[in-house]
Order: sequence, then structure tokens, then C-alpha cells
Amino acid sequence: MKINFKKEIWIIISAFGNMFAVLSWLQESDILSDKIGWLKGFYALISGIIAYLIIRKII
Repeated sequence: MKINFKKEIWIIISAFGNMFAVLSWLQESDILSDKIGWLKGFYALISGIIAYLIIRKII
């Protein structure tokens, strides 16, 4: 099985972007504090990697 690195990078970036959007939505909905600052990006990175690993098992 040949790994397409461009596709893998695209999936990782997409997973990060999607999780960042979800966290931003939670912040706008006042579910998540506005004072989270740079941690939002860190949480998006961690949850994006987890989402990537789950997506890779499905695809």
C-alpha cells in the first residue's frame, strides 16, 4: 500500500482546521471561556490529531 503524503498532510491540516472551528463555535456560544487564548490552538491541535487517527482507521 503506497502512502500519499500530500493527502495525509491535507487530512491533518483539515482535521486541525475543523477542530479549531468547533472550538471557536463553542467560544461564541459561551460554552467555552473567551479567556482561553493560545490554548484553543493547542486543544485544536491535540483533538485534530485524534480526529486524524480516527479518520485514518476508517478510510
